[in-house]
Amino acid sequence: QVQLVESGGGLVQAGGSLRLSCAASGNILSINSMAWHRQAPGKQRELVASINNGGSTNYADSAKGRFTISRDNAKNTVYLQMNGLKPEDTGVYYCYGNVFSVLIGTRDYWGQGTQVSVSS
Repeated sequence: QVQLVESGGGLVQAGGSLRLSCAASGNILSINSMAWHRQAPGKQRELVASINNGGSTNYADSAKGRFTISRDNAKNTVYLQMNGLKPEDTGVYYCYGNVFSVLIGTRDYWGQGTQVSVSS
């Protein structure tokens, strides 16, 4: 059984910073792409940033220049450094991983989500 567990959310004032972490555990053989998605109140879940196992990254336009995604393959962990936070960044942030594991093979996994709230 593979699990993704996020941490690092919280309440911050506009202009502040937060660092999210997501650790994958279980019978993992390898992790392909990892990503952070965000769901704001009343809106659909959207991609914030992604990173593949080679380190190539992709960002939503709203995140470019402010957020940085990174990963530690040895720890099966992905991070999202968020600087210059704005009230519109508020939402539940979900970790995603495309994981190759023992017995199950390759499938998509999601974390339970961590709340990020930015006050004006």
